Amino acid sequence: MSALPDSLCYLNGEFTALADAKISVLDRGFIFGDGIYEVVPVYGRKFFRFAQHMARLNRSLASVRIPNPLDEAGWLERARRLVAAHSADDQMLYIQVSRGVAPRDHVMPKAIVPTVFIMTNAMKPPSAALLAQGVACVTARDFRWERADIKSTSLLGNVLARQISADVGAVETILLRDGLLTEASSSNVWVVQGGALFGAPKSEHVLEGIRYDLIRELCEAEGIPYDLRPIAEAEVRGADELLLSSASKEIMPVTQLDGRPIGSGTPGPVFARLHAAYQRAKEAQSI
Repeated sequence: MSALPDSLCYLNGEFTALADAKISVLDRGFIFGDGIYEVVPVYGRKFFRFAQHMARLNRSLASVRIPNPLDEAGWLERARRLVAAHSADDQMLYIQVSRGVAPRDHVMPKAIVPTVFIMTNAMKPPSAALLAQGVACVTARDFRWERADIKSTSLLGNVLARQISADVGAVETILLRDGLLTEASSSNVWVVQGGALFGAPKSEHVLEGIRYDLIRELCEAEGIPYDLRPIAEAEVRGADELLLSSASKEIMPVTQLDGRPIGSGTPGPVFARLHAAYQRAKEAQSI
């Protein structure tokens, strides 16, 4: 294993080298996965849709009954220091809050201090070649827990799901529950049919990606019909275009699913318009 990077991170009130950061073995994030996280894209050292990421952080914390240890200004102040210290202009900022340190017990302890961790890494955006040819995905049954809407650090289900596609050299595992699309292991999924874009409705089975509202805004600007509704497995397989979205993937075309082509087998016109609009939004919606 390669050595841990020596980039700056923030842990419980202190800025320190990432390789030197340590937590207690009784931290509930380590013992139970009892915590939440957030990932914020950084372009040209500016944060993309930071307020929306903070709103989702608040929703996740409230869902698991962890008090938010900082206000938005506090998060932004610490994040800016880390981004300024990193060598890359484009980065992925990672925030994690666990319930804190306590003797091991399933019951949520009262009056403990949350563990706060922030780090940043260089962003690795999809290559031009990948966007030009599209990516391959596979499908699997959505076997994860019922609260996928919480951005929890308890990600074993997502890890197992992602490994299904990694084992066959695919980029993502698209998940289906009771014959309907939910999401992918670490992405939201979009179906294009007849020039319109459709996504799974917001529910406890789907993490509401920050790109949900962003893509709606881009569709409105581009005149692309947009709707969230139940999407049957047959619609996924028979889509004109199939897209992934996430902080790191931005918008990515899927051109092969379970070894069969999607649509023409090449990235389509709706993807091209949304990808171009996304690049413009990065300039206009960063702070």
